[in-house]
Amino acid sequence: MDQPVHYFSELFEQLGLRSDAESIERFIQRHSPLPKEMPLADAPCWNEGQADFLKEAVQEDADWAEVVDHLDASMHKPV
Repeated sequence: MDQPVHYFSELFEQLGLRSDAESIERFIQRHSPLPKEMPLADAPCWNEGQADFLKEAVQEDADWAEVVDHLDASMHKPV
């Protein structure tokens, strides 16, 4: 069975954030770059539920893992 493909905007929706391209870009710019040693889920911009979702997606290699990795790379990339 194929795993569903999730888009970047869907991840922001899942996190309860605005998911249009401009809002996503603004969010990443506002909260980046994270220190390279800081896991994405430990960033201060997340509430507890969002952080738990991000941790579990990666730990369980869930169908969200790929798009969470993309967000992780985006938020660690130097501005």
